[in-house]
Amino acid sequence: MSPLARPFRTRAFGLLGALTAVVASWTVAAPAAQADDMRSRQWYLDAMKADELWKVSTGKGITVGVLDTGVDSTVSELHGVKVLPGRNFYGEGPGRVDNKDTDRHGTNMAITIAGNGANGGIKGLAPNVTILPVKTGSAVDVGGATAATEGIRYAVDNGARIINMSFGGYRQEDAEIARWQEAVDYALKKGALLFAASGNDGLDTDSYPASAPGVVAVGALDSKGKVTKFSNYGDYVALAAPGDDMPGRCSSDKNTYCETFGTSQATAVASASAALIWSAHPDWTANQVLRVMMETAGHNGPVPSKYIGYGSIRPAQVLLEGKGDPGPPDVNPLLAARSSRSPAPQTSPSPESTGAGDNGQSSQESPSKAPEAAAGSNGGGLPLWAIVASAAAGVVIIGVVVAVSVRSRRA
Repeated sequence: MSPLARPFRTRAFGLLGALTAVVASWTVAAPAAQADDMRSRQWYLDAMKADELWKVSTGKGITVGVLDTGVDSTVSELHGVKVLPGRNFYGEGPGRVDNKDTDRHGTNMAITIAGNGANGGIKGLAPNVTILPVKTGSAVDVGGATAATEGIRYAVDNGARIINMSFGGYRQEDAEIARWQEAVDYALKKGALLFAASGNDGLDTDSYPASAPGVVAVGALDSKGKVTKFSNYGDYVALAAPGDDMPGRCSSDKNTYCETFGTSQATAVASASAALIWSAHPDWTANQVLRVMMETAGHNGPVPSKYIGYGSIRPAQVLLEGKGDPGPPDVNPLLAARSSRSPAPQTSPSPESTGAGDNGQSSQESPSKAPEAAAGSNGGGLPLWAIVASAAAGVVIIGVVVAVSVRSRRA
């Protein structure tokens, strides 16, 4: 999940969730003039051999349903991108047309998937997909699954073959878990592929919708191919993708950029990777696309791992190397594997390494250091404006933490 939105609601997770949300929101905005080095900041495109992938597939013909806070199609990265009229299932009047996004989270997911990269902006991994915005609001609240589950049904009924859900929540009541599963099963029967963020608290805990059987839960990797410290883990994690030190539109000003991190971004990269593969193989089913993604995922240790699942997503292995057996069209490989294995007896991060991307890097299955907000393209010292902004953000964080502590005592 991204620092540009509320990945976990305070009232759903208490003080720990509040601290995570506050720290994750600490980003440093760079002046718009620095957008000219944007491609160098998108390290994951080179790691995944994007320039070579685009010679084979750009995601054309695939519709991705972005269930999120909405998508603002007026940002420059989405000019010329096919963004369908959005639908809002959050608040009053569910199902109404709505293409607004007040905090940029959904917009950033759409950009990560399909951004055009024009004028020094962010380039998406699958620039020719069609984006279907489905506004689900804060679906992580207790009792808040209804908007998202209705959004899932709407998306698949309106042509979305891939569902991107860069959100999640822990405290789900039995009725909500059942509601999640009904919606997921409906989408699977319609032939859709669903991706969801595992979570940003670095915890071994279930998160919905990521842990719902049939959903592909995605963990986050850093630029060194290591599992990030913030990425949630558990037996439900299926795959991992880049999700650290990635540029995005700032929530406060759409004309500036921030360094962002989260399993939200990793989920968007996973959805884009699936779109590239499916576009190149339009006759495959969702099961076959997922199977080749699992078979070609990078790993050096035992699989599945509770930290990276079946490994790091590598679409180049499929599109450039021709690897991966699509197998039977009507068998979901994730559900089949889940029913045939017992949970691995892992209780702490393993030191085993895992191949990440197609750049020869490896991933340790132990979390790397916590991500830090950064400015510029080379990881050098922060300029004065960034230092001042960082100091101010630190003061805000302290104040919010104190306030949350007081509210927690009152609660």
